[in-house]
Amino acid sequence: MSTELFRQMQEYFMHHLRLMHYPVAIRYIFEQEALDRFKRDVPHYVPGKALTFCQAEIGARMEGLTVLMEKDRLGCANAKFVFGWKGLDEAEIKSHMKYVRDMDQAEAFVRSKPRLPEGKLVAVVVSPLADAFAPPHVVHFYCDNMQAYHLAVDWMSAMNVHPLKPSMTMNSAACGGNVQAYNTASMNIFLACSGSYNAGKTERGEINVAIPGEQLVLVMERLKKRVDDQGGASITRPGQPFPGADICKNCPLITFKKAGAEEAQA
Repeated sequence: MSTELFRQMQEYFMHHLRLMHYPVAIRYIFEQEALDRFKRDVPHYVPGKALTFCQAEIGARMEGLTVLMEKDRLGCANAKFVFGWKGLDEAEIKSHMKYVRDMDQAEAFVRSKPRLPEGKLVAVVVSPLADAFAPPHVVHFYCDNMQAYHLAVDWMSAMNVHPLKPSMTMNSAACGGNVQAYNTASMNIFLACSGSYNAGKTERGEINVAIPGEQLVLVMERLKKRVDDQGGASITRPGQPFPGADICKNCPLITFKKAGAEEAQA
């Protein structure tokens, strides 16, 4: 994928799906040499203070920034566990007690989270898709119900997979949900967790959609074919430009006709 293609994909998805946020390109960096090259060659920002991963994504999806997140700037123990930057310990288990019945269940649930290989990740970079410095491992969309539906339908069609089987953990939504997509090479849809809801600023009820980066062009091709063939992105009302137009199907009251049609017939 070229950087020009990333820019085109961002513009296309934002225009036809009416996205409010930039799609977030996520790149996991596993080699120190690659991190050194990134720091030298790519203009970027770093957190002024330790942030959660979902807070780092705010810079990418709302402010259009390329943000480098290293271990010492990640202020979220749950995300550190998911990224393989810390092991399982009693503190991590206890931090999940508000969700579960007892310590045994807390430990079992933490152990079942998607994780990157422990000690392998060097850094993670998030940026608007248009500014991706390298092919993203995962592209993370913050979107509403119908935007998520259109992405899911197009992904299932493009990848010939049905039904889609989302994976959701009780916390670690943004960090774990994207790692799940990376580990499985499959689209993931998941809700905000308690942390990404408040710290990660998802109070508008956004739904998270994570798509492996190499598959995104196939999803765009499905969307583009529908736009070219029918004149609009909508699946719920074919031919209409707004994805998920909120009009009852076949409602006899909500209809429109071209002005002057009655006069011409008379």
